[in-house]
Amino acid sequence: MEKKKKRFYFIPFIILAVVALVGLIVMLLWNHIVAEVFNIKPISYGQAVGLFILCKILFSSFRPGPPAGFRKGGGHWRNKLMNMTPEEREAMKAEWRRRFHPKDPS
Repeated sequence: MEKKKKRFYFIPFIILAVVALVGLIVMLLWNHIVAEVFNIKPISYGQAVGLFILCKILFSSFRPGPPAGFRKGGGHWRNKLMNMTPEEREAMKAEWRRRFHPKDPS
């Protein structure tokens, strides 16, 4: 029991270390690739950490593991598609053809 409590004290330090390391990697990649390719100013370390956090907020979540759509078992739409009858699948294919290939003769 005592070992579990000690282990949880290190979690904030591990998170800070990961953010610091990723911020350094973002800064180095930005300054060596993006700044040269697009001819823009290099960014500082603080800006790189902020950019990383902004990207995490906008494009993913702070939960560990794969995004919700890629988790084992899939999501709502995967289950819905897997449980369709052959007639429902054919109707769905016909609807997709009608919507996205209106000139298709079939």
